[in-house]
This record gives sequence, C-alpha cells and structure tokens, in this order.
Amino acid sequence: MLTAALIIFAIAALGGLVLAAHVLRNKFAPWALSALHALLGAIGLILLIIMLVQGNTAQQVLAGFVILLIAALGGFFLASFHLRKQLPPKAVVILHAALAVIGFLTLFSLVL
Repeated sequence: MLTAALIIFAIAALGGLVLAAHVLRNKFAPWALSALHALLGAIGLILLIIMLVQGNTAQQVLAGFVILLIAALGGFFLASFHLRKQLPPKAVVILHAALAVIGFLTLFSLVL
C-alpha cells in the first residue's frame, strides 16, 4: 500500500509542478489540474490513514503523513485564493511544495 501511495503522490507532484510554474509566472493555474492534484493528494493521504489504522507501520509513515497533511492544509489555503480569483503568495506555494517533497521523501526512505 505504501508503494501505491508513493506512486499517487508522485503523479500529484507532477501536476503540482505545473501548477506552481503557472503561479510563479503570475498566471492562474488550470482549475481542473488543481482539482486533480488535490484529489490525488487526498487519495494518497487516505491510503496512509488505512496503513496507520491497520497498525504495525514504521514511524516514518506517521511522520510522512503528518508532514503531508500539513502540506494539504496549505493546499486548501492556496485553493482559497484560486476561488477568490487571486494569485496566491509565491512563498506559500514554495512552502507547500517543500513540505510535500519532505513528506514524500520521508515515506520514500522506507523503500530504499
């Protein structure tokens, strides 16, 4: 299940790169891609929740989950700007991406 979550997060990250590139160039990101990015992130988090509930998981799973959950909250904050038809602060975009990468790498460390 960890492998599936990592694959889903990796695909979401590709979309996130496209979204961030738009914002960093002062353009609005495509709404459909934003929604897909959020959906994939949510599916990945749900898979991690299932793993955590089943028990017997490494501490890195919990740490990665918490970091990615914080990144997801940042994503909701970014989406709120999109809904208000405003560009989000670039610093928040970078922080969201950095947290997501750290969370992903925390999980990925388990498969190395």
